[in-house]
Amino acid sequence: MRTEFLKEIEETKKAALEVLLHNAHGPFQGLPRTAGWGYPEPYTRDLMISLLGIGVSGNQTLLRSIRKTLETLAKNQTKQGHIPSLVHDNDDRGASDTTPLFLLATGIFRKITGEVDFLAEAVEKSLVWMSYQSPTNKYLVAQQPTSDWRDEQWVLGYGLFVNALTYSSYRIHGKDEWADNMRRAMSRFTITGDTIHRHVHGGLVVKHKPYYALWSYKVLSSERFDLLGNSLAILSGIASYSRANDMISWLEEECIAMKGRGELSCNLPPNFFPFTKPGDPDWHERYALYNNPGDYHNGGIWPFIVGFYIAALVAAKRFKLAEEKLLELTECVKLSHTENLEFGFNEWIKAQTGKPMGQDWQTWSAAMYLYAAKCVEERRTPFFEEMRK
Repeated sequence: MRTEFLKEIEETKKAALEVLLHNAHGPFQGLPRTAGWGYPEPYTRDLMISLLGIGVSGNQTLLRSIRKTLETLAKNQTKQGHIPSLVHDNDDRGASDTTPLFLLATGIFRKITGEVDFLAEAVEKSLVWMSYQSPTNKYLVAQQPTSDWRDEQWVLGYGLFVNALTYSSYRIHGKDEWADNMRRAMSRFTITGDTIHRHVHGGLVVKHKPYYALWSYKVLSSERFDLLGNSLAILSGIASYSRANDMISWLEEECIAMKGRGELSCNLPPNFFPFTKPGDPDWHERYALYNNPGDYHNGGIWPFIVGFYIAALVAAKRFKLAEEKLLELTECVKLSHTENLEFGFNEWIKAQTGKPMGQDWQTWSAAMYLYAAKCVEERRTPFFEEMRK
């Protein structure tokens, strides 16, 4: 990589760290903010994901902040083991991804600090909670619509992201038998017929395509592409090395085609496609207000998810492509709503126009930039290397 690019990346990393330090203390019990201005609340999923960037930064102020966050979550955990959606509010419940994110984050924090028994009781309770989320007791965990990070998009039954997340949390806590069973379950094909035969269990593999389904449940499924879930599948080792590379090549070709149709304005992939459009069977009236094609969860470009994709590229040994995407992301995180901001680290970008549409100084946008940069620099994926072995 050319010297001027390296300098630009270093400047962006410094800016990302400044954002995280600014957001480290918010108005709710001194817990971190989710964004610099728009989201003062400590949202669990955002802050758990931010640990990836905080962890590779080594910044002790940020690590103390995330320790407080994890300890507060443990205090607000339900007696059954479920983790709330807001760190400080034990009545804000119902998310499908907060508990596996808490498990993954505590596992990462243990690796960083060497505290192998950190929050041991809370971890065990959350593992029990996750074991009861499989309605068939066949390893895949199920969820309700809009219960994961896509709070404006329907994912039914066995969602890819939540299952890939649960798999990762099992691996990092040494629950390898659980993880192996889950990987085998995910590796089955989705059911495409109208009848479920006895002893036939569907999975998340899509026939004739290299990626995993967005979700499946009994005879229903969605073959739309979920960038976050599939990136995590590569990063954690659910996808084989050959499947990972086939998936990446397919994705890059699809993005070129989308640019040709005017559906994509830059060289970064949208979080979800094909976009759901009015008239599609999976279109909901509320999408017209919050989730139009190319917007938000329906195909917006999310810098934090691009960070996961860059890490997945490194995991698949696509190092040159990872460098190219990091440079594209470096330009993307400069975009902002707020005037006189050199770096926006915006929440999400409209796919067709490249216009920033979310909140500036988003915690997970800054954190995942740091993580992606570390992966590219070291050609490895901290905290996930052992999972893929």
